[in-house]
Amino acid sequence: MSEPTGLADGAAGGGEVEERHPEPDAGSGVLRVFGRQLKRFRVRAGMERPEFGSLTGYSVSTIAAYEQGRRVPPPRFIDQADEVLDAGGVLQEMKEEVARAQYPAFFRDAARLEGEAVGLHVYEMYAVPGLLQTEEYARAVFSVRRPLLDEDRIEQALRARLARQEIYARNPAPLVAFVLEECVLQRPIGGRAVLRGQLEQVLLIGHKRNVEIQVMPVSREDHGALGGPFTLIDTPEGRRIAYAEVQGDSRLYSGQSKVRELEARYGILRAQALTPSESLAFVEKLLGET
Repeated sequence: MSEPTGLADGAAGGGEVEERHPEPDAGSGVLRVFGRQLKRFRVRAGMERPEFGSLTGYSVSTIAAYEQGRRVPPPRFIDQADEVLDAGGVLQEMKEEVARAQYPAFFRDAARLEGEAVGLHVYEMYAVPGLLQTEEYARAVFSVRRPLLDEDRIEQALRARLARQEIYARNPAPLVAFVLEECVLQRPIGGRAVLRGQLEQVLLIGHKRNVEIQVMPVSREDHGALGGPFTLIDTPEGRRIAYAEVQGDSRLYSGQSKVRELEARYGILRAQALTPSESLAFVEKLLGET
């Protein structure tokens, strides 16, 4: 696995390293390049948008949005377009970069690391983590964001978030652990019905053999990590990288000092939280009360 963009080498002595995330329009640039290539191959094939759309199953307006770089085309469309337009694999070669463009600029490198990880250790204190969210809950999260997102942005963000959950289908499956604040499971984002469905999903995923979910009760007097949510990412090469995010700003840390600090916090959190079996029982109790 190559290093994430902007992640520098560790300083002498294993000092803290911070990622400088890409420019906000980096993903838009990729989409514009893909769109121009798509249009070039369509014109070369002598097809108008209605004909091309009928062959791929997409509307004329959607094809136009892809060609203009305004929407992220799904992998299925890219495969179809490459075949229908006889692009010789040129469009398919861009599939990975196009997929990364669906994420906010600050999350793109973290998303790549997450998708390749052999282990993830997540602490969340504000909302249910994306890897556990139902479609309804995720839609509600994006819908209440301020400033408001338009419908296209919501749909794009929703597809990207749900695509991350393909990690559970990987073989071999990565170890995924969560520590969730109790309030996260009680906050009715989207309403009570949405929350109920979300609690059911937490239970469903929590019973997977490679997943452990723990709840941090609000009644705990001691708390090892009041500084905010973070994730520890174990790479296939045996490295551990930490990711922290707040208000759309993010950092990837590879320096031993910072990573060990967050490792220690996570270990304390797990000791202070309910055990996995106690946590699932707690979620079942919440579900019965919702």
